[in-house]
Amino acid sequence: MKTYTQLPGDAGSNIIGQVNDQHTRLKKRLSFIEHTVAIMSGKGGVGKSAITANVANALTQMGCSVGIVDADINGPTIAKMMGVRNATLEYTASGVIPATDSLGTKIISMDLLLSDDDSPVMWNAHSQKDAFTWRSTMEVSALREFIADTQWGELDYLLLDLPPGSERLPNVIELIPDLGGVVIITIPSDVSHLIVKKSVTMTRDILKVPIIGVVENMAYYICQHCGESEQLFASEQTPDNPFQSTTIGKIPFDPKLSHCSDSGTPYVNIYPDTDTSKSLIQVAKKIQSFFKT
Repeated sequence: MKTYTQLPGDAGSNIIGQVNDQHTRLKKRLSFIEHTVAIMSGKGGVGKSAITANVANALTQMGCSVGIVDADINGPTIAKMMGVRNATLEYTASGVIPATDSLGTKIISMDLLLSDDDSPVMWNAHSQKDAFTWRSTMEVSALREFIADTQWGELDYLLLDLPPGSERLPNVIELIPDLGGVVIITIPSDVSHLIVKKSVTMTRDILKVPIIGVVENMAYYICQHCGESEQLFASEQTPDNPFQSTTIGKIPFDPKLSHCSDSGTPYVNIYPDTDTSKSLIQVAKKIQSFFKT
């Protein structure tokens, strides 16, 4: 039996040509995109995708052309939050035409490719147990195709909504070596801060990617009776924010934001005067300012 390296040329597979073609398509797509931003969190349940959706809407309202890649291949939620779950993707010779929300944001998500609500992401293998071995590789391939094979056109910002944790960021950097920056989402709890510290170290010190800033979600809520701000997370004392110097936004909790996410309606557009919307718009402005400096 011969190994692959012992075969003459590529044994007719043209694998090198395929890889080069993918790289060329990816590079060409990215050449029309001004800024790429990865949005990540150390752990799940901090509202990362909801913030991604609303920051995208805020940027769009500010006159920017924006696209979102739902990079959470196995747990996609962006299509629902942006109100495009029922959109039908159109395939052309030059790529997939992405779904577009009511404000004009372009979206690509694995959720748009699944047949129904109960359908999990399945990879081709003799069994799904065997598929686990290849899962990471296949997820990266899917992400590459989302970016390279989608007709984004000219964009000011392409936001990548990453799955929880920091393990996917190296894959993103492999695909986008000139990634513009990272926004990290946390909540005001010691547990979340502990995990986010690891994400900051991975991003800033190991991968050498610029951190645009940290966003503290559900930082507080406004009492409906007295109008004062109160802590949402009960504790003996408010946990110190170790990211104070890099914090670009503290988002107050508002149940209406969750309702808008569930119904696929743009919160910052429907409730522009709330403290939550103002904070989300401020985050969008901070992202803009980061790239202007």
